[in-house]
Amino acid sequence: MKAWIPVAVLSLTLAGCQMWEPAPSPERIEVIDVGETRDPDVDSPVTPGRVARQVAFPESEYAALETSGSAAISGRLALNGVAGAGETVSMAPVTTYSAEAAEQALAGRAVEPADPRAREYTHTARTDDNGNFTMQGLPAGEFYVSGSVVNPANGERQVIIRQISLRSGQRQEVNLSQ
Repeated sequence: MKAWIPVAVLSLTLAGCQMWEPAPSPERIEVIDVGETRDPDVDSPVTPGRVARQVAFPESEYAALETSGSAAISGRLALNGVAGAGETVSMAPVTTYSAEAAEQALAGRAVEPADPRAREYTHTARTDDNGNFTMQGLPAGEFYVSGSVVNPANGERQVIIRQISLRSGQRQEVNLSQ
């Protein structure tokens, strides 16, 4: 797989916080192809391996959110002690839209890609060689922070996600490791 594909998938995933199917821990989510799913209200299939969203993009809920602010997060992305070097970490607001995706992921299902309007509320950063990352200029609120790392034990990419709460001007450490 080309190196940019997992980064693009992760960024699109976090734009609406749709996540991949989980491993036993709710904070580690593994990518598993569940086959093609059909939307019962539409004749054509949805994206292969994903279920259709039941919650429409909530324009008014997102309109009430800020896209920038004075908060910052920093942390480290690692899996089984191995740093997630050169990976993308994303932060997206907790909304009814992203909560549906999180619930589906915890049930072992991935949802359709997020509405493009959700992307302007998603913040991303690249990790350094030690898996460290920093994001600045963040708004206050509730967020999912997520990154993916290739598991050295099996070679499969896994997503690690944390839910955080940020206040205006706050600096917070976020440990994305399993």
